Amino acid sequence: MNQKKVILFIPSIEKGGAEKNLFIISNYLSNRFKQLTVISASKKAKKNFNKRIEFLCPDSEIWDIFGRGIKTFISIFFLIKKILQDRKILVLSFQSNIYAIIICKIFSINVITRSNSFPDDWANNFIKSLVFKKILPLANKNIVNSIETRKKFKLAYKINAKCIYNPLNRKEIIKLSKKKTKSIYLNKNFLKIIHVGRFSEEKDHITFLKALTLLKKRIKFEAVIMGRGRLKKKILQFIETNKLKKSVKILDYKKNPYPYIKQADFLLLTSLHEGLPNILLEAIVLNKFIISSNCPTGPKEILDNGRGGELFKVGNYKDLARKIIFYSKNKKIRKEKIKFALSRINRFDYELNLKEYFEVLKN
Repeated sequence: MNQKKVILFIPSIEKGGAEKNLFIISNYLSNRFKQLTVISASKKAKKNFNKRIEFLCPDSEIWDIFGRGIKTFISIFFLIKKILQDRKILVLSFQSNIYAIIICKIFSINVITRSNSFPDDWANNFIKSLVFKKILPLANKNIVNSIETRKKFKLAYKINAKCIYNPLNRKEIIKLSKKKTKSIYLNKNFLKIIHVGRFSEEKDHITFLKALTLLKKRIKFEAVIMGRGRLKKKILQFIETNKLKKSVKILDYKKNPYPYIKQADFLLLTSLHEGLPNILLEAIVLNKFIISSNCPTGPKEILDNGRGGELFKVGNYKDLARKIIFYSKNKKIRKEKIKFALSRINRFDYELNLKEYFEVLKN
């Protein structure tokens, strides 16, 4: 066991792919380092970490309802407190990386950042961009989860980031997918489509629904949207207004979505931007055909520029509708692409990528 003491800094732990990776990585590292501490303002997430991990957070769960900004400042307080207790630590920041770097530099602490996506993809603002450009290179190391993001870091910030893919536990996904679940589709002979993701602007559910309105008179289908979030009312209103209620249903967020994905023929992703979307990797493991927006940064890389699935231009619902129709009628091509995607999935191997994290922190 390595004698280093490691802090994982993530102020807001939500229900998404980044958090799923956090749980996997932290639980793995806790068995390889003398001490691993997670600092967060999301107390409810404590149950996702094993008992070896020290979890520093506020005493009350009331802070879970607040936004990321407030949670960041609360977590900074805990980070400074921990640093003052012990200077011989290493910080791995999963979120609010700029703040983590500034605090660590003030106290001469080594800091590594992990970025799920390129900052300018979601914060296209001159001042923010300038801050990232000045502060991010101050970290001792920057980790990203896609080659495309690594290239962007090099071009924009002159940073030689380390690319470590999301660790994908194929055995666990297959095991969980076998749990008995009620059928979410009623018509056996209809095309079965599923879209999984929180109800937020960046997931762009409206493009998905616009495409479905064009399909109504062309093919027989059933679509399921799984998730939760503040845009749920807007999505339901669109379904009502465009008379999609007979073809589209909403399912709440599921901790284990795999039995539901397993029932579908197609998995769709319509995001405006992503990091390295776990949902695409999980769908490949479950032998599902994927149609995804060609958004920055992960889908194109996961699907090998369309050889392992299909890509459409971000926001182009007409193109999306055409591709759904085409592949609904061409099962042979679908099967070939699924087979190719499966042949390339070893890049995201669970043990391989977790060992990469250990080596970076160890050295």
